[in-house]
Amino acid sequence: MSDAPPRPPAGPLVAWRSPRPPRRHSLRARLQALVLGAILLACAVLATAAYRNALREADALFDEHLQQLARQVQEGLPLGALHPGQSEGGGIEVQVWGPDGLQIFRSPRSVLPGRAVLGFSDLEVDGARYRVYTLQSPLQTVQIAQDMGERDARARGLALRAVLPLLGITPLLMLVVGWIIGRTLRPVQRMQRQVAQRSADDLAPLPDRDLPDEVRPLVAELNALFARVQTTLQTQRHFVADAAHELRTPLTALRLQLQALQRAPDDAAREQAQQRLREGIDRAIDMVAQLLLLARHESLDAAAQRAAVPVDLLALTREGVADALPLARARGLDLGLADGTVEGPWSVPGQPEGLRVLLRNLLDNAIKYTPGPGQIDVGLQRDPVSGQPVWWVEDSGPGIPAAQRSRVRDRFMRGDAVSDIPGSGLGLAIVEAVARQHGARLELGDAVRLGGLRVSVHFAPEAGSPT
Repeated sequence: MSDAPPRPPAGPLVAWRSPRPPRRHSLRARLQALVLGAILLACAVLATAAYRNALREADALFDEHLQQLARQVQEGLPLGALHPGQSEGGGIEVQVWGPDGLQIFRSPRSVLPGRAVLGFSDLEVDGARYRVYTLQSPLQTVQIAQDMGERDARARGLALRAVLPLLGITPLLMLVVGWIIGRTLRPVQRMQRQVAQRSADDLAPLPDRDLPDEVRPLVAELNALFARVQTTLQTQRHFVADAAHELRTPLTALRLQLQALQRAPDDAAREQAQQRLREGIDRAIDMVAQLLLLARHESLDAAAQRAAVPVDLLALTREGVADALPLARARGLDLGLADGTVEGPWSVPGQPEGLRVLLRNLLDNAIKYTPGPGQIDVGLQRDPVSGQPVWWVEDSGPGIPAAQRSRVRDRFMRGDAVSDIPGSGLGLAIVEAVARQHGARLELGDAVRLGGLRVSVHFAPEAGSPT
């Protein structure tokens, strides 16, 4: 087996690049790099400005020194004190002229020309630059010159000594800022360790004590996510437990019916056993379908709820009645919209498929448990108090006693009056899940006009509006 790198695919010549690994970066490293870079840049700017200011101040100081030296010579400073031209200013050359213009003093080895310009001036002689100051009085003219090379060297030395403290404190400042950043991010690192040390089933909320205000919202969202995951896991556990418990009975019945089919003594008994087996299979399929439907609607999260669209309840009602009408007629039931159902179309934000499932289960329950001949009405009206839509289905069946109405909302729970009719006990649980998903309230009551059960879905005040 060769260890050579993979070749690009055959075919036309195209640019081929190996996949790049995802980029990773550390918030702490990036923050430190940015802050320390800003400090370094600021210190460099400050050091440059301080260096230039020190040069300007040194230059002004040396000019003042030349002026003082010229006044001292004019006031009688012994000229021998200036020999050999190494006074306090360094690199000093002096020329003095009498009132008649004759030169009465000149520094040894001076290369300056024998002329004078009053005040400050700059000269260049034999490639060397000089700063010259000339002072004139009635008795004499004094010229003081300073070599700019030595002068600049001393100025740079003074400027460098002024900048050295700033250059020395910059690394210390960077170390302090780095330590402060590390200490500030310590709560985040502590939270990271807490999450890393957790087991897969530990969904307890993360503590938000001593966390920065910028991190606390993230922890709050994580805790909310943990709560949603915990709810989903509990729903899944309950679903698996309930499914395992409830499917055991129909599967056992299917096995018994299969055994009865195998032991059938004649064709009539075999046909009857086959019919019972088909019915048992249909009931098992229906239960599994309803279990999956219930699990789907119970696991919908807030993001799915936010993806709501306007749904016309009146159009949905007519569609649901039309779909269920053949089955109702086959059972001798009169199914239709109640008189005076609506004053106009109603629109609620929701998921059309979910609301269609809700209505279908209400109609299926009513058709299944209402003996024929009977009647089933579907209505849509306003709540007299809130003015919001109320979706209801009522029938002429046996109804559900008031003491059992809260219990039949649970999965696999059925009323005593219909316990002898085949069913899974999931219809109202599915209706409850869809209603909760849409922020609606499910209410079971008596059908005053028909004498059976009335199931009402009351939408929340912000859910419905007449259109």
